[in-house]
Amino acid sequence: MMNIWTISRKELKSYFASPIAYLLLAMYAVIFGFFFWNAVGYFVNISMQSTMMGRSFPMDVNEMIIRPLLMNTSVVGLFLIPLISMRLFAEEKRQGTIELLMTSPVRDMEVILGKWLAALILYACLLGISLLNMGFLFAYGKPDWRPMLVGYLGLILQAGGLLAVGTFISTTTRNQIIAGAVTFGACLLLWVFDWVAGYETATWATVMGYMSVVRHYEPFSKGVIDTKDAVYFLSLIFLGIFLTSRSLESLRWRA
Repeated sequence: MMNIWTISRKELKSYFASPIAYLLLAMYAVIFGFFFWNAVGYFVNISMQSTMMGRSFPMDVNEMIIRPLLMNTSVVGLFLIPLISMRLFAEEKRQGTIELLMTSPVRDMEVILGKWLAALILYACLLGISLLNMGFLFAYGKPDWRPMLVGYLGLILQAGGLLAVGTFISTTTRNQIIAGAVTFGACLLLWVFDWVAGYETATWATVMGYMSVVRHYEPFSKGVIDTKDAVYFLSLIFLGIFLTSRSLESLRWRA
């Protein structure tokens, strides 16, 4: 465990030693801030219109603001996750340090988990920025914090799965741009697989629909923790890390 944390800290330092982390944080702050501003503005506008028309009714902050924001955040993750994961192993290959990493006195799985954990922590830092915006809702309103907490848990699990896939793809090339592009394509496919189930009822379409990350994140955005959804994301994490370990093993044999 100590080796995993050491590698994770080293990887985090490399993120913040370059403009990557700061650029991602700035991009996410601007994008989420815009989403938040629009969601709150829409909520206030609808509230005023209903009051002026004499149709006052309780307005659900969680349903009208928080849930759409979390769904939008999961979409933004499709673009940011490839930028986080593309350098994990591709950069090591480009700089020629992958051989040194493979011959260091740590196991392959410790290297993989350390790098994956660093990427997940960086993504969690991005989500932390959104909590600053959410704080205004609690300062001026009374939303239910429990569904929001479940929604953020779902975002972490979704990011963990997609980052594991991105980590594997990063081991297959020394070009960060290629790794990022392929990871984005894989993430996008996992997002849109559910579209097929909308017009096709065959078994293959049902399987593709089940593979969609949006189908498994939606219950989390509603504040519902379903075992099958948690198992899906954990299985995606396991599969990505397993494929990464096999890819590194093949690199070791070729070396």
